Amino acid sequence: MRYLADLLTLSRFILGIVLLVLAFAGGSADAAFVIFLTAELTDTFDGTCARKWPFPKNKIPKYRKYAALYDMVSDALLAVAQVLFVTLRINVIAGLIVIIYYTVICGTIELIVYGKLFGHPDNCTKNSLTRRNFPLAKKIVLARRYLYTICLGILNAFILFATSWPLPVKIVLFAFGCSIFVFIWFFLRQRRKNVSRDAVEIEKELAKKKTH
Repeated sequence: MRYLADLLTLSRFILGIVLLVLAFAGGSADAAFVIFLTAELTDTFDGTCARKWPFPKNKIPKYRKYAALYDMVSDALLAVAQVLFVTLRINVIAGLIVIIYYTVICGTIELIVYGKLFGHPDNCTKNSLTRRNFPLAKKIVLARRYLYTICLGILNAFILFATSWPLPVKIVLFAFGCSIFVFIWFFLRQRRKNVSRDAVEIEKELAKKKTH
């Protein structure tokens, strides 16, 4: 079970590649919807599995040193693949709007919070907001995650209603998808105190400095 989280992350990376191929090869919205929904489920549960079944400190595989990077790359690949599929196959305007959000808004937040693109609290720069005002940085990151989740839901709805399935099936799946995103929404709220793997340790470190 200790490898389950890694397998889920790997499967999300593979599904992202498949979705990317569908975007450029003219794949069906039916397949894209199933692939993306499956990938998002792996994203929801890989972190939970990693915390529930951790490796003993003396038996951690060497590749897990970069576990946060693997997770980030698989998430980014999946997001890019989904946006490209919507842009190239369904609705150009909706796709471009999300592309602008991802590149401009998310990029700006990364630079402010971590001091560099594709950062995390465990490798941010000294002048980053995380180091200067960790509580505020945590709130900004959480807000970005909320917006990211909303974007995923909107794009997935575009893909769903572009499928060839009967309308009643689409409505049922839309309701099911909404329930999943509601779950993810509240799941993210539970992560307020753990923005990333080492966020809690940084918060403790900052608290110690204030007491000295």
